[in-house]
Amino acid sequence: MDIDEIKNNSDNKDVINQAVRESGLYLEFAAPELQDDKEIVLSAVQQNPGALEFASDRLKDDKDVLLQSVQNVGWVMCYASDRLRADRDVVLQAVKNDGQALYYASKELRNDKEVVLEAVKNKGIILKYASASVRSDVDVAVTALMQNKKTASYVKGCLNPEVLDNEEVQNALKSLEE
Repeated sequence: MDIDEIKNNSDNKDVINQAVRESGLYLEFAAPELQDDKEIVLSAVQQNPGALEFASDRLKDDKDVLLQSVQNVGWVMCYASDRLRADRDVVLQAVKNDGQALYYASKELRNDKEVVLEAVKNKGIILKYASASVRSDVDVAVTALMQNKKTASYVKGCLNPEVLDNEEVQNALKSLEE
């Protein structure tokens, strides 16, 4: 489908529905009322989760739409409403796919050990966005250190001296040097 055809039919639900099934990012050219149509937006984010950028604010606050988006691409949390950035289910799903999504999580969820642990499992360096109390948790620190050797120097800078002196953390650091 050609972009001019999409733009000329931006308010035609059938045309837009077909377009977003081809490329979710065509949602950008849809009329505002179709960017607010849950069926069309779900089709768009199923095809390309990044299409969430072009959804209406109302649908960026819809848990079904967000879960559909973040289950494949966690970073699209950046488009989520503040309410859903504080929704544990949504954030947990997002950080499981992309630890970087922790950056967009609410302050409360950055203080949630399980959420942070899932985030550092696939992106150790994201530990810097966790609360100080969670960064002081030995399980979280060791997981972050073991995720990627390249993040060790940064992760060490995030940890307080008590955590760095912990035997498990020291063993993790030694194993990275080998």
